[in-house]
Amino acid sequence: MQISTSYLFDRSSKQMVNIQNDLAKSQAQISAQKQVVNPSDAPDQAATITRLKSVIGRQDTYSTALNQVQARLDAESTNLTSASDVLVRIKELAVQANNGTQGQVSRQAIATEMKGLRDQLLSLANSTDPTGNYVFSGSKVHTPAFTQNPDGSVEYTGDQTRMNVAVGEQRTIPINRPGTNAFVRVVRTDELGQKQGVGFFTAIDDLIGAVQNPERGPEVIAQMQRGLTEMDALHNGVVMAQAEVGTDMKVVEQQGAVVDDTKLSLKVALSNVEDLDMTTAVTNMQKLMLSLEAAQSTFAKTSQMSLFKYLG
Repeated sequence: MQISTSYLFDRSSKQMVNIQNDLAKSQAQISAQKQVVNPSDAPDQAATITRLKSVIGRQDTYSTALNQVQARLDAESTNLTSASDVLVRIKELAVQANNGTQGQVSRQAIATEMKGLRDQLLSLANSTDPTGNYVFSGSKVHTPAFTQNPDGSVEYTGDQTRMNVAVGEQRTIPINRPGTNAFVRVVRTDELGQKQGVGFFTAIDDLIGAVQNPERGPEVIAQMQRGLTEMDALHNGVVMAQAEVGTDMKVVEQQGAVVDDTKLSLKVALSNVEDLDMTTAVTNMQKLMLSLEAAQSTFAKTSQMSLFKYLG
């Protein structure tokens, strides 16, 4: 087999070009500190990187949603705790006013304090979260939960809809709470034995009315007793809502841990297929540079060769 000068020239040239390409790729990887600089360099690996980044992005969205739910629950918990304390105080004042030794002046003073506490409850029921949305309006987050009419009566102006947000691949959590789930209605039986629902603030207003009523006849005393019983129901409703919030907060905490663990695992997997081992990469680049120098030297010698020099 005869080997021509042009064959040796072409082989040396191709070898040098290949090494130059590998060296350029290695330098690009080191500059970007990534294994894959262009998707065309490793299509399967690039597809895996894209998929992992997409899944991590979804996990980040779940973390954001969990933070929003947590902020909402914190607002609910704070306001419900305050509401519970206010109701306890109203009950204490009502018991004090129900003492037969209290005079009219004392009862009026007690009623005045109870009115202030009632207004405080209305403010708590219309509280907002850090984003300015009303906490207890159901899905009508831009509408106050409870509206006071010109005659002083209060009605619920939210709705009963609970909205869910995704906090995992197969997990959703409610992000809002209807006000009537915390500031509950009470069931009252009238003189005819018929049962009817009475709003949270109506029950409190009726109790205050009985406290400040100058008459102390059987009917007023019965209203006082009914009001004290209803106060227990109102307080129980707030306490139950507190318990639900506590349970939801535990769920958020647990789901947050799941999402964090998932993100950590995904980021480790992404690092394995995307991040560059700098020590290995630099060593490989140095080998390529030495190989290129050798190829260039060979190419220079080959380009000067001529078979006629050996013919004589």
